Amino acid sequence: MKLFSLTKEIAIDLGTANTIIITDGKIAVEEPSVVAIRKTDDKMMAVGRKASAMIGRGEDRIYTVRPLKKGVIADYKACEMMIRGLIDLIPQRKTLFKPSIKMVVCVPSGATDAEMRIINDSCVHAGAKDLYLIYEPMAAALGMGFDVEGPDGCMVVDIGGGTTEIAVMSLGSIVVNKSIAIAGDALNNDIIQHMDQAHGMRISEPTAERIKMNVGAAMTDLKEPPADMEVIGPNKTTDLPLKANVNYKEIAQCLDKNISNIEAAILQALGQTPSELYADIVHNGIYLTGGGALLNGLAERLSKRMTIDFHIAEDPLHSVALGTGIALKCIPKISFLIHGI
Repeated sequence: MKLFSLTKEIAIDLGTANTIIITDGKIAVEEPSVVAIRKTDDKMMAVGRKASAMIGRGEDRIYTVRPLKKGVIADYKACEMMIRGLIDLIPQRKTLFKPSIKMVVCVPSGATDAEMRIINDSCVHAGAKDLYLIYEPMAAALGMGFDVEGPDGCMVVDIGGGTTEIAVMSLGSIVVNKSIAIAGDALNNDIIQHMDQAHGMRISEPTAERIKMNVGAAMTDLKEPPADMEVIGPNKTTDLPLKANVNYKEIAQCLDKNISNIEAAILQALGQTPSELYADIVHNGIYLTGGGALLNGLAERLSKRMTIDFHIAEDPLHSVALGTGIALKCIPKISFLIHGI
């Protein structure tokens, strides 16, 4: 048995939809950003997948919380519980002494000073003794293998659950930054409204997420269209069972407005980019990451719209987390980390 460990190093991608924890260079925890709390005494009952499975169930005894909204902490106490609970899920060797925790956490590039303090305080109360923060687009670029401290301009569009982060980076700093509260959650809401209006059906957010993953699209003329999806839910008027066959074209139409809003934000960021860095971006292309990058036809649509190549990250779901893990291992060498506490 190992007698003691002086420091435990962990990197956290604290996302609106999912939280990923990296330790020893590997993903140790990947769970939904949900915590279930007992009503009688406000104690945590479950976290992650177990808590997510409780959504809409046992509401007389428990309530479930997604502590992050639009990329930032909306419920301080629930977030602290969630972070503690997820850290406890990390496979650990038995030790005689509780190790000190060194933590790197990614934050939205558009987070305010007050929001940064809330993230800082939540992590400290969850056990961090030495804390660093890194902006999400910078972490994403690191995770994709870019030399973010080099002079060449690099543009990343990170479409997460709560926000889309758009950033141009060069020489270890974010030169242009745009953060909008339109991302996966907003697209899910579009699908919920569409199912209500077009099919007269009430659906939950998890069902909307499944529709987006199976038949979600950014274009109505995909070269390899997905098969239609059967959705079952209650009729919004009678509550009787209802079935609907949903196809990608109708989902592409209902998502069009918010995808256009993402396009507009990217164009605004390009318009603020210095000419030398702009030339680098045109030459190298723009990189999509985050779960939203996987939406069928999105990269193709953006490439046609902007006449710039859009590339999907090799591992868009984990780019930010992997980059946060890289930052954890390079703390003395990286100048753009923000030292918390």
